[in-house]
Amino acid sequence: MLSDFLCAFLPSDMLLKDATILIVDDDTDVLTAARLLLKSQAKEVTTEKNPENLRSLFSKKDFDLVLMDMNFNSTINTGNEGLYWLRKIRELGSKAAIIMITAYGDIDLAVRSLKEGASDFMLKPWQNDQLIQNIKELLKKRTNKSAVQPAATAGSGLLGQSEAMQDVLKKIEKIAPTDANILVLGENGTGKDLVAHAIYQQSLRAAGPFIKTDVGALTESLFESELFGHTKGAFTDAREERIGRFEAAHGGTLFLDEIGNIALHQQARLLTVLQNRQVTKLGSHQPVPIDIRLVCATNLPLEELANEKRFRKDLIYRINTVEIILPPLRKRTGDIELLARHFVKQYGDKYFKPGLELVKKSIDKLNLYHFPGNVRELQYAIERAVIMSDGESIQPVDIVFSPIESREADTAKSPESINLNVLEKNAILIAIEKNNGNITKAAKELGLTRTALYRRLNKYDIE
Repeated sequence: MLSDFLCAFLPSDMLLKDATILIVDDDTDVLTAARLLLKSQAKEVTTEKNPENLRSLFSKKDFDLVLMDMNFNSTINTGNEGLYWLRKIRELGSKAAIIMITAYGDIDLAVRSLKEGASDFMLKPWQNDQLIQNIKELLKKRTNKSAVQPAATAGSGLLGQSEAMQDVLKKIEKIAPTDANILVLGENGTGKDLVAHAIYQQSLRAAGPFIKTDVGALTESLFESELFGHTKGAFTDAREERIGRFEAAHGGTLFLDEIGNIALHQQARLLTVLQNRQVTKLGSHQPVPIDIRLVCATNLPLEELANEKRFRKDLIYRINTVEIILPPLRKRTGDIELLARHFVKQYGDKYFKPGLELVKKSIDKLNLYHFPGNVRELQYAIERAVIMSDGESIQPVDIVFSPIESREADTAKSPESINLNVLEKNAILIAIEKNNGNITKAAKELGLTRTALYRRLNKYDIE
C-alpha cells in the first residue's frame, strides 16, 4: 500500500514551503505516506489518528491546510464522520483549506462536504503529483482570498479587522472600479495615502500612472507649475518645457494630498481645470485635454472644510463624489495588536532579528495607549522597539512612545471644557500612560482601588 503513496520529488512552491499541514486519518499507513510526501515540501506536517483531538490541536495553532478522511472508527457514529469533523473545524473558526480524502463509494458525501465548507476532495489512492498540485492551488486561492478580506487589501498595506476598518475596505471595494472622485478624510497618520493607492490598485486605471502630490507643501510660485506644467521661459528658472502632475497622470490616478491647505485663489484655478478637464501650462495659451481619476485627502473634518472662508463649496462638490473617513487608531478595536505584529515582522526582517515576538504585557501596553499619532506613531514605536530589543521578544520596557505626540496629547487632555466626566477620563488616561499600563500603580496615583479604576475603565470604554 505504501508504494502507491511514496513521495516523488517536486520543485518547492513558496506558499507550500511556508505552510503548516494537518493530516487526519485513522489509517496509520495513510498517515505515514502523506507525511513522507509532504514533510520535505511544507514547513510543518502534523498527523493525527483520532479526530476527537482536533479541538486540542486547533487550540494550540491554526493550520493552513487540512487533509481529512471521510470515515473514522470513533465514538462519533453518524455514517458521515468526515462531515461532522469538517463542521467542527469550521466552528473552531479555522480558515484552513480542507481536502476531504474519500473512497469511490463516498463521492456523494464528498460533494456534500464542498457545500459544508470543504475546499476540495480527492480519491484514495491519490497520485502524488496531483495531490501536491491541488495543495498548491488551494494555498494560492486561500492567499488570494485573504488578500481582499478586511484584514488586508491586496498590496496596499492597509491592515485592519475592526468593524471600522471593514467598513472602509468594503467602501473601497465598491467605489474603486468607478471613476468617481474621492475625498479621503482622517487624522494625520491614519493612512490616507494607503487608501488612495488601494483605490488606484483596484480601479480600472491600475495599468495607468499613479501620481501623488502634497499640494499643501507647494509654495505659491510652484503650485501652478507643478500641477499644470510650464513652457520654456515661462519664468526665470524655466529653462525647459515641463509637463505638470495632471498631464503626468493622464490615463491614471492623480492623488492630491493635504488639499485642505491650499489658498482660495489656488482652489479657483484647480476648480477650472476639473470643470474643463484640460490644463494650460504656464507661458502657454494652448489647453491640453486630461483624462484622470482624482483622489484627494485632508486631515480637516468635512464640516471645517465646508467653511467658505477657508474652502470653496463648489470645489468640495467636485472632489467629493464619495468621501471615505478613516478612523483614528484609538477607535479601531482589535487592530493595534494586528498592526503591531505586522510591524514587528517587517522591522525584524529589516534589522536581522527574525522571529521576534510581542509578549502579552507589551500588547497590553500598546492597547492602553491612545496613539495621538495613529498608525504612523505605532509604526515608529515598533521600529524603535525592534532596534532596542535584546532578546527573542519585545518587552514593555522596549516600547517608548513619541515625546512629540505625548506633548500634543497632554495639551489635548487639558480641554477648555470643565465637564467632570471629561476631566476624569483624561486623568485616567494620563495615569495609565505615565505608569506604562500598570493598573495597580495608576490606581494608586489616582487615589483609587483597582476595582474602582476598572469600573471607570468600563464606564469610559477605555481598553
